[in-house]
Amino acid sequence: MPSDNTEKLFLGTSPGHLFFKAAIPGALGMLASSLYYLLEGILVGRVLGAEPFAAINLAMPFVIINFAISDMIGVGSSVPIAIKLGRGEKEEANSIFSAAIVMIAVAGVITGSLLFISAPTLFHLMGADEHLIPYAVDYLRMYACFSPLTTMVFAMDNYLRICGKIKGSLMMNICMASAGVVFEVFFLIILKGGIASAALGTCCGMSSAVLVVLSIFLSGRMNLRFRKPQFHLSLIKTIVSCGLPTFLSNVSGRIISIIMNVLLLSLGGASAVSVYGIIMSADGVVMPLLYGTCDSLQPSVGYNWGARRYDRVGKIERYCFSTGAIISLLFGLFLFFFPDFAVSLFIEDNSTGIHTLGITALKISAFAFIFRWIAVCTQCFMSAIEKPFYAASISVSAAFVFPLILIIALHPIGLNGIWMNLPGTAFLTAMLALFILTRYRVILDKEKKLRSAD
Repeated sequence: MPSDNTEKLFLGTSPGHLFFKAAIPGALGMLASSLYYLLEGILVGRVLGAEPFAAINLAMPFVIINFAISDMIGVGSSVPIAIKLGRGEKEEANSIFSAAIVMIAVAGVITGSLLFISAPTLFHLMGADEHLIPYAVDYLRMYACFSPLTTMVFAMDNYLRICGKIKGSLMMNICMASAGVVFEVFFLIILKGGIASAALGTCCGMSSAVLVVLSIFLSGRMNLRFRKPQFHLSLIKTIVSCGLPTFLSNVSGRIISIIMNVLLLSLGGASAVSVYGIIMSADGVVMPLLYGTCDSLQPSVGYNWGARRYDRVGKIERYCFSTGAIISLLFGLFLFFFPDFAVSLFIEDNSTGIHTLGITALKISAFAFIFRWIAVCTQCFMSAIEKPFYAASISVSAAFVFPLILIIALHPIGLNGIWMNLPGTAFLTAMLALFILTRYRVILDKEKKLRSAD
């Protein structure tokens, strides 16, 4: 039976074996997706030029905001689903799963429509010039058109892992990235399309993956099955509270990106925006590895927490933290010693001075990865055990509070002050995460007492 398979995986597999069986495929799956976005930036920068590449980076915060509500529902429903399955409450888990799918589809329609209509106004308000605005509008509107379907992709990934289909999750991400590459090369290079064709390729790849996984769930062969959705206030409250850290991180982080882009346009024009885009692309390689490792273990952590196997929770998290530290530190060293390689991937022509500016920016940003893993691992752990306040505190501080404070404090320095924002934020957030971790024993002791009283 599927439920027996899930229990065997999450409770019967040794923590070390479970880590390698779940975290590595999960990290590789997220890496496949992130490498695709990296490739998209490289293709646009080299095929269409620096200005369209800058336009993508202006539009990308709004693209991610478009996914934010749906991602909140997907992540927020995954935590209670895993815990319900751990307690043996399968029908309750199916009810949450079915309601979440409907909520994601409705959210995609609403957010996509709003962004399609408001796209020109948004970029005008940011201060983009008349050359950048058409590129950014075309790119954003293509994502908005596919929003009801593409916004389900992250939830599908979570649900596959909850069902114990670790390899299925990995295959979904690899196939999605591969399909996106094929579509994008076809639209952008063979058909010689513009910037909208880059977004179209991505959306086609994501939509294909979602449709395939939905068909698998509809077949009734998975541990989670569709039921007539039942919406009630307590369910919505649970989903929102568990998904709120992810939502706040996505939205507040994108608000900071928008503020950054406005400052960069005034301080250095399109070249500075392009360099910031390179930094975010580099960050987009290592962060999926960190989140992929931790996020892939959330279902197993939640399942064991629901089953009151606290000893296994601690062992799984030790693997998570140590791996996160190794990944983050190695990437920081690479970025510091080989920044010219990263810049050259995106921009071949140095007539705008992007190379020199980019090398300085990447060397400064590299110091962030000394600390970045601490907050990521702690946030995912707190989310997995239904401690949304602690997870939200970390995510909001990392994505909004500390970056905003540092923007105000370092803005007088100029562009170097902007580049120092990432390492400064990483350090401050790590200190907050370490403070929260010192309270872990208190949280665990309280949880044991509450659950032993049930």
